[in-house]
Amino acid sequence: MSAHQYDHGHTVAGWVGTGIASVGAVLAGAGVCFVSGLLIAGGLAIGVVALLVTWALHLAGWGKGPGIRPRDEWGWRVRDSGARAGHDACLGCRLAGRGRKAGSGRTAEVAGGAAVRGEVSVGGESEAAVVGADSGR
Repeated sequence: MSAHQYDHGHTVAGWVGTGIASVGAVLAGAGVCFVSGLLIAGGLAIGVVALLVTWALHLAGWGKGPGIRPRDEWGWRVRDSGARAGHDACLGCRLAGRGRKAGSGRTAEVAGGAAVRGEVSVGGESEAAVVGADSGR
């Protein structure tokens, strides 16, 4: 049981990735302070390693997909049950070839000209109702 009443998203992948990235940031910062290109490059390399380790842990089920997890999976030491199939709206899963494929789902245009894939609703109304309401402009 979690001590908090909502899903913070704390995961093993998040904690490990943040720890490694913090070491890289400290090393790169020390490189700036000591004017050492070697320390800066080392810190940036550790940052890339943090990204790759976090991604690998996410794909292994130790991360979480976008959105709120089921309440019984809120603990940070609980593996993600949907990681093997991939998360629909997850860039990391799509880069690994998991989850929704690029051509699936509907596309809707929202304010600012951005395209949104999948089920779209605004204020509880479906995409068709929202588009119909905007067609009078």
